Amino acid sequence: SINIVEVTWKAKLKQAFPNPSAYSAFMGQFSSVTGLVTLCAMIFGRFALNKWGWGPSALITPVVLLVTGGAFFGFILAGDAISPLVAALGTTPLFLAVVFGAAQNVLSKAAKYSLFDPCKEMAYIPLDSEAKTKGKAAIEVVGAPLGKSGGSLIQQVLIFSFGSLAASTPYLAGFLAIIIGAWIVAARSLSQQFNDKMAAQMND
Repeated sequence: SINIVEVTWKAKLKQAFPNPSAYSAFMGQFSSVTGLVTLCAMIFGRFALNKWGWGPSALITPVVLLVTGGAFFGFILAGDAISPLVAALGTTPLFLAVVFGAAQNVLSKAAKYSLFDPCKEMAYIPLDSEAKTKGKAAIEVVGAPLGKSGGSLIQQVLIFSFGSLAASTPYLAGFLAIIIGAWIVAARSLSQQFNDKMAAQMND
């Protein structure tokens, strides 16, 4: 899901900052903000896991991606319709799309290190040693590479089918919604299973 937004965002970023110096300056600020937000998120992640537990913490990442990704694609797809309103605020739909795309990239990286990765490791805790080994192998060897290549494959197929990244944008937004929706459903289901297994272990 991160890859689906990132490619489109970088294309819009080049439109918003055609000057190489301005582009480099923006990316420098982007890198600095990413580091700062990730540091803050690491602190927040520990608080979230201690305060709310596995389930709510596991849902934070996909919900953040859904909100920021939805805003990003919304400003792109509704650009012409909302231009007069946005112009009254002294900006453009393109710039707002770039800002929300940057927010999506920053928050997705921060959430990965502070919440997604810890939640992934915690999910193995209630499992026996054999299930842990098989589960980690399936996720690390098959799941993770397939997820990364799958996003790229979806984009390539859509660009080939519709002729350009711009023409593919509405469909990329649809795929993003489907993927994150499935992610949320899976996280909710896994949360229930995790809690049941942890409760069973405590009762043994």
